[in-house]
Amino acid sequence: MTRTLLAVSLASLLASSPAFAGETKASPATVQAAAALRDQALKDNTGWKVLESLTTEVGQRMAGSEGDARAVEWAKAKFKELGFDKVWTQPVTFPKWERRSEHGEVLGAHSQKLVLTALGGSPGGTVEGEVVRFDSLEALQNAAPGSLAGKIAFVDVMMPRAKDGHGYGIGSRVRTTGASSASKAGAIGYVMRPAGTDWERNPHTGMTRFENGVKPIPEASLTNIDADQLARLVKLGPTRIRVALDCGFNGEYTSQNVIGEITGSSKPDEIVALAGHLDSWDLGTGAIDDGSGVAISMAAAQLAGKMKRPERTIRVVAFANEEQGLWGGRVYAESQKDKIAKSQIVMESDSGPGRVYEFGGTWSKDAEPAMAQVAELLKPLGIAYTPGKGEAESEMGLMQGAGSAAGAFAHDATRYFDLHHTPNDTLDKVDPEDLRVDIAAYATLAFIAANVDGSLGSGTMPAPEPRKRR
Repeated sequence: MTRTLLAVSLASLLASSPAFAGETKASPATVQAAAALRDQALKDNTGWKVLESLTTEVGQRMAGSEGDARAVEWAKAKFKELGFDKVWTQPVTFPKWERRSEHGEVLGAHSQKLVLTALGGSPGGTVEGEVVRFDSLEALQNAAPGSLAGKIAFVDVMMPRAKDGHGYGIGSRVRTTGASSASKAGAIGYVMRPAGTDWERNPHTGMTRFENGVKPIPEASLTNIDADQLARLVKLGPTRIRVALDCGFNGEYTSQNVIGEITGSSKPDEIVALAGHLDSWDLGTGAIDDGSGVAISMAAAQLAGKMKRPERTIRVVAFANEEQGLWGGRVYAESQKDKIAKSQIVMESDSGPGRVYEFGGTWSKDAEPAMAQVAELLKPLGIAYTPGKGEAESEMGLMQGAGSAAGAFAHDATRYFDLHHTPNDTLDKVDPEDLRVDIAAYATLAFIAANVDGSLGSGTMPAPEPRKRR
């Protein structure tokens, strides 16, 4: 972007007509400060340093693990280091699932290793049986009861690559519901093509659930390469495999949501909330999912607070155990259910550190002038304005569902599902320049929301349509 383009955009904002009665709009001074904040964020490395610290000093941090406990202490210390006024925690208790070991192989004349990983929530056990391949989830769901007795179901559905990540819809459904359908048809085990778009021998894990009354069976995700191999073997004739998983639930664990606040100067009980989730899966170091979200939120809030003391409180929530069922989000949403009108806006980064390309969300009609100001500030970053489109992600989607105004940033997810839930989710996959642009976008919205003259409509809006992606 050029200085001229930035100047033109700022000039058009400052020259805009005054707000009508009832409209929510930022003052010219606030807009000018927001533009300076945006430009400063593009040169600042706070977010990268936070992400590097988390992925290096803590690494993988699966919910309930020793890494989880270290991540909580890391987050408390990092908030204090960044100058947040208040740091506090909320206990979050959940069933503890552990992965210990996993092994897969083809048996018989074509014996060979299969690279796979247990899916979260899978029971342990060793199963051997003939593979029955299904080319769609629906085909498995239509399998007759008892038709898979003694066999291992294999759902072979390739997840498409997409900038908006929409292919994850089918991929996650195969992961979360396939094993229940297999068990109901009598299968002793379940394997799937991964919910992922890469062609490396890195399996994609992720959470799954069994329907009430359905017998849990061992379930695992292959790599795309191994799924191709297994499909070719099945085409040759009857194929038997062995899947050996040492994993399962082991009691309960209490982790923490870690929350940092920059206290508002005149409206401290009104909250602008940013978020990411602190936990990760155990295969990589959780850089894209969701260390980047934690770094974006911490850095954006800190930079916005340094520009000037905000009128409203800017809060960052590092959520516990998103991966296994939004556990921390449910605790937080319950704690805020009687305070929705005081929730100025919520936003979350949980789609990786790809560059933001769209800005949308939900807010009241009166707030449209203020959000149009944000859109103009973001235009030089190449971010399109899509009012009414998009949702607060993951945990903050629960707050949006309860009636909070929500900001939604669409991150480029073209490569996200190459890395998602794999051993390749590591710091080197993050582009520092994209990260700075993302932080600039979140910081700009947070700053305007914290200092704008009026409400963005929380507590007055109907609940949005049910979330589709996560």
